[in-house]
Amino acid sequence: MAKRTANSRNKKARKAKSERKPMKWALRWVGRVFLAGFALLMALVLLFSVINPPITHTIWSEYRRLGKVERDWVPLEQIAPVMARSVVAAEDANFCLHWGFDVNAIRAAIGEGSGRGASTLSQQVVKNVFLWQGRSWIRKALETAITPLVELTWSKRRIVEVYLNVAEMDEGVFGVAAAAEGYFGVTPDKLSAQQAARIAAVLPNPRERSASDPSPRLRKRAAAIMDGAATIAADGRADCFE
Repeated sequence: MAKRTANSRNKKARKAKSERKPMKWALRWVGRVFLAGFALLMALVLLFSVINPPITHTIWSEYRRLGKVERDWVPLEQIAPVMARSVVAAEDANFCLHWGFDVNAIRAAIGEGSGRGASTLSQQVVKNVFLWQGRSWIRKALETAITPLVELTWSKRRIVEVYLNVAEMDEGVFGVAAAAEGYFGVTPDKLSAQQAARIAAVLPNPRERSASDPSPRLRKRAAAIMDGAATIAADGRADCFE
């Protein structure tokens, strides 16, 4: 009787063990996929710290939608300093003071019941280069995870440089070089403070706003950006990328 009981227990144990094998195999492969994905991500973050991203999801999507896009990459040294100051003033005035997340802006956005205005320049670069547009918790979670990696491995100048070259600044127009030529017929190093501010002012909605034909509201926004750009230059909040 005892022998039968022991055999029965052994059979149940073997059965339970065999049932756990597929679960262990699945978990093992999930872990491997996760590690492979993380390694690929780290490789891309490190690579793009020195190599210019050849394409982004947004550029590819716009190319498919429009049939063409305009984009010319230029180094930060060939962009008017006031252009860099203008986008920082417009999008992330405390860019030099944070490590990727503006805690005060996030708290203010939560207090207002909205995430609008809380995204830093670093987060926008991560979204533009590594992820996709649109609102979703998955994308936001990935953005939150990748942003510290970018801040750790990229300089602030590099973040500004990449942003100025991948952001959509008119419909199907990516980067400040193509925008400066399209809007004002100048190279990016010749942009005036007013022109730079107007380009920065269209960034929240470049498909419906025009820097060369600004609405009264955009003119007012550009004037505020001009003041902001001058302020961050005077108080040292532009030192990390100039």
